[in-house]
Amino acid sequence: MNNKKNSFTASARVFASRVGARSVLWLCVSVLAACGGGAAADIPVQKWRDVEVRVESRPSPPTAGMNEFVILITGEHGRPAYDLMVSVRTDSQDEWKQAIQDGQVGVYRRAARVAPGERSVLQVQIKRSGDESVLRFPLQLTP
Repeated sequence: MNNKKNSFTASARVFASRVGARSVLWLCVSVLAACGGGAAADIPVQKWRDVEVRVESRPSPPTAGMNEFVILITGEHGRPAYDLMVSVRTDSQDEWKQAIQDGQVGVYRRAARVAPGERSVLQVQIKRSGDESVLRFPLQLTP
């Protein structure tokens, strides 16, 4: 097993020396970009108090039906804002659903059903120390 590993490492070094390290780096970046899937939806960033709120969807762009929403909240100097309670809904008639926080990195996740149609709005409720607000993020659904 060790001989196979050494052989592979030696082959990789020979390949890199022949085509150049920049070419290998460019190849790796190209492969990673190709694996990235579709383009990210253009959901504008919004501000609330001293934080910036950005929303991403899975899939991206969102489709009618269940979608996962990732809410990224950063404070001063791009530091994660993790002292918030974040809830989401896609219709004013729906109940708020609290997002799950991914540790203390300012990332909150929640799945929500998006009604069919070309446009919808993700409502994000943010609470901190008795202060709260609702931000509305327009969603452009894929047909």
